[in-house]
Amino acid sequence: MPAMPGFSRSPFWPPADELTEAAERIRARLGDWSGARAGWRICLTPPENVQAGDLIVLTAGQHLDAAQQTQQTQQTQQTQQTQQTQQTQQTQQTHADTQAGRWLLQGAGVIEAGATTLTLHLNGERYALEGPVPEDWIAALAAFLDCGFAPHDALVLALAWRDGDELTADDPWPADLTRFPRVAGLPAAPAQAFARCPARLGLYPVLPSAQWVERALTCGVKTVQLRRKTAETGLLTAACTAELTHEIALSVAAGQRHGAQVFINDHWQAALDAGAYGVHLGQEDLPAADLPALAAAGMRLGLSSHGYYEILRALHFRPSYLALGAVFATSTKTVPTGSQGLARLARYARLLDGVVPTVAIGGIDLETLPSVLATGIGSVAVVSAVTAAADPVAAIAALQHHCAR
Repeated sequence: MPAMPGFSRSPFWPPADELTEAAERIRARLGDWSGARAGWRICLTPPENVQAGDLIVLTAGQHLDAAQQTQQTQQTQQTQQTQQTQQTQQTQQTHADTQAGRWLLQGAGVIEAGATTLTLHLNGERYALEGPVPEDWIAALAAFLDCGFAPHDALVLALAWRDGDELTADDPWPADLTRFPRVAGLPAAPAQAFARCPARLGLYPVLPSAQWVERALTCGVKTVQLRRKTAETGLLTAACTAELTHEIALSVAAGQRHGAQVFINDHWQAALDAGAYGVHLGQEDLPAADLPALAAAGMRLGLSSHGYYEILRALHFRPSYLALGAVFATSTKTVPTGSQGLARLARYARLLDGVVPTVAIGGIDLETLPSVLATGIGSVAVVSAVTAAADPVAAIAALQHHCAR
């Protein structure tokens, strides 16, 4: 069977006419996207030659069948002997795990499908989702993969899909948060939700020093973030720690003088000690942070996200705002997920409207700012548009002019 029009490779193995027709219907209603960076193939049974780009779907029954076949083959090749039921089950599980491990080492992904759960294993990561599983989830997954979404984000969208959406809705793109799955296995969120911040923070410069913070606040900016790049290596000497503490204290004091909101990037304990308005964390920083202490102190929490899965993960902790990016390519920070683009940003803004304040970040400058604001995003964070400007005061004024419209 030839590949479907618009799909970079045959989306299913083995070919499945009914799934193909459903995927074509769904994809036709999802709009014009740049397409997948990689040609993914959803394997309903394990292919003989597993390769990178394969997503192998295993139900509980399929998992057991594959293990049994492996066990039977090994018994035939070696010796014939009987085993107790418990030993058989343990051996079967070992073979199944070993086989799946080989697929993962070959660059494939494995999706474990249950009645109310889907768990993706890919590139050393585990993405576990809980919620209703629609009958068309595999066809929807193929369609969202073809739109260019990474498998874990496409899987989120496939679970937010409902059978027949492509036939009944004017715009069937999932935008109702109540229909989205939950991320399983997360630690409990603080009992006290994080304090709210304004729905629109306006221009939000991310700055490298207390001196820059003071300069921006003098220009009338009301929200800033101190991000000390020298402190991001994790190898802080006593002198560096003292300097960081001093910079944070100066930034917080400047915010208090100017009646502004100062967020501190990463260094939550120092921010808490200094009485900062808020702290901004990447999702990789969450396990080490004392979130209950931050919430109890009334601090605001901003969290980074880079797609649908991370949006759901961040919302679990009830943050004060959610940063979405990187919108465009940026040289100020390495982002493994690549740029999101305006089309995705608009979809995120629609999903989160009225749920949590949103901040767009990543490669945004004066030229692209109007198109970013047109997506419906609440606020815009900038870095180089201010710090690399020939005239930072004039740059801030121009950027604020657009944000105030």
